[in-house]
Parts: sequence; C-alpha cells; structure tokens
Amino acid sequence: MNPQQPLPTNPDVSPQLTPEPLQPRQPPSPDITSAPTRLSFGYGTNGLTDLRLDDALALLADLGYDGVGLTLDHMHLDPLAPDLAARTRRLARRLDALGLTVTVETGARYILDPRRKHGPTLLDADPDDRARRTDLLIRAVQVAADLGAHAVHCFSGITPPGTDEDTAWKRLPDALTPVLDAATAAGIPLAVEPEPGHLLAALADFHRLREALDSPAALGLTLDIGHCQCLEPLPPADCVRAAAPWLRHVQIEDMRRGVHEHLPLGAGEIDFPPVLEALAAVGHQALTVVELPRHSHAGPHFAEQSLSFLQTLTRDLTAAGLTKTRATPDTSGLTPPSPNGSTS
Repeated sequence: MNPQQPLPTNPDVSPQLTPEPLQPRQPPSPDITSAPTRLSFGYGTNGLTDLRLDDALALLADLGYDGVGLTLDHMHLDPLAPDLAARTRRLARRLDALGLTVTVETGARYILDPRRKHGPTLLDADPDDRARRTDLLIRAVQVAADLGAHAVHCFSGITPPGTDEDTAWKRLPDALTPVLDAATAAGIPLAVEPEPGHLLAALADFHRLREALDSPAALGLTLDIGHCQCLEPLPPADCVRAAAPWLRHVQIEDMRRGVHEHLPLGAGEIDFPPVLEALAAVGHQALTVVELPRHSHAGPHFAEQSLSFLQTLTRDLTAAGLTKTRATPDTSGLTPPSPNGSTS
C-alpha cells in the first residue's frame, strides 16, 4: 500500500461517518460463479477536468480503456448549451472512432447553481428547483440515447435543512418518475447511486426507493465500490453479489472505513481481487469506471496507474482461474511529483 497525503474532503458531507458493523465476507453463490465475464474498464471525465474532452477521450483510448464515465459539465459536454444536440452527435462519432463505450454521469458540482454544490436536488423544498434537477436528468437520458450509453447515473441529494425524512422520501420518487418515463421510452437504464450523507445513502435505501416506485424495469443501481467500504455492513465483494440483479453501472476507487474520501487504487483499505472476481462472476457487462474527481491535477497519471492496477489484478485472477488469491500490484507510482508539494 502507498497511502496518499489527505485530500480536501466534500464540504457538503462530513467525511467522518458511523458505518454499520462490518459483517464477515460470504462465499459466492454457486449460481453466479460460472462463465465469468470479462470486465470493461473506464475512467471518469470528472477526474480529467483540466483536459479538453477530445484530448481526454484520446488519452483513455490510447491507454487502453474500454470506455468513459462522461460527466455532463460546462468544460466537457455542457447539458445546458444551445448546441447540445449537434455536439452530442459529434461526440457519438468520436467515441465510435476511438472504440470507447460510455455511461453518462450527472454529478457535476455547479452545473445548475454557481453557489450550491450539487444543487438544486431532487429533494429541494421549492418544486421549481426539483424540476430543474429532473429536467437535467431527462436531458441526460436524451444524451445517453444519442450516444448509445450503457446507463445514466444519478443521486438523490442531501436532505435539505428543515425537511423531515418522510417528506424527503415522498419527494424523491415523485421527482424521478418523469425521468424514469423518459428512460423507459429511450431504453436507457437510470442507475441511482447510494451516496454517503445523502437521503439515499446505502443499498437498503435503494431498495426503499425501488419499492416506492413499484420496481420499474428502467430503475437500476450505480454501485460505488469505495462507498461500500465506507459504510455498508457487507464487504464490497458481497455488496456486488447482493446488488447484482439491479447493477447497471459501477464506480471504483479506494476508500477507508467510515471516511468518505476517494483515494487512488491501492491507497486505501479495499481488498480488490474479491471485488473484481465478484463483478466478473455476476456477469457485469457495463463499465466499471474509476472515479477520482479530486485528482484532475494529475489526471493523466492516475488514469494510467489505475488501469495498470486493474489489469494486473484481472490478469492474476484469470491466471488463477478466479480463485481467491490476493494480488499485490505495484503501487509505487501512485503519487505523482508535485512542484509545490500539494496534491489538492
């Protein structure tokens, strides 16, 4: 392991969480261990914000990535720009030429409000504000359909001050219903992400939403492996198996128990071989996207190192016949040189 210098944490969410007690890792079920799937790896553009989108895509293709987690944001594909449709068509041609697949992500920090990070949300008290987030997600579905994307990612948001939990849980399915209608019409899964500190924070919350919406076929799950390590009662590999029927998108990074801080692969506490083994065993065919949104200052470096890390592990697992052997890839290059000694 090569621990990194601590990075600035999310000012909207306390990084120190109180996770449920970690339960022992369970063996895989017999019905999901045959014919493992080859995993497809991507890298999130929210970790390459200092690059033009075309340069970022060319970099990922050159490094050998299978796809990209495309965050709709002002510096890449602005979902509010008047020429969105034309730019999306050009992007579709570029992705096809580079041989990259895509998942559309909607976690841009200030795309709707220059003062409120990730605001407004689906939970805001003002119905017009909730509608703005709903409209953004519908735009994302349209973009995803035009790009032939695997899925559209989204999140619930933080419960606003003065809003009780029951009210928030009424607002969330109401705000998502038009998005799910659009996703159903487009044939694009809407993959909701449990996010630490949000109303929908854990896998159990996803199932509460699913039941409130009467389990629509278009509703899927974004599983963030780091978040599993951070707060889920099950180890990450068991989270993969538990989530398998609804799994539409995977984000991956390292993390420590009880601390919501995205770390480079190998810099935290996650035992990755069982996670990758579980993803292959359950047949996850969409992208597994590295998410390091606070590492754009060295994005190309971390994109290269992350893929090397993942490829080393998958080669070792393949050579071992997907046995439970812990690999130890080289992580000596995870920290790039910084002229001022800062990693933020």
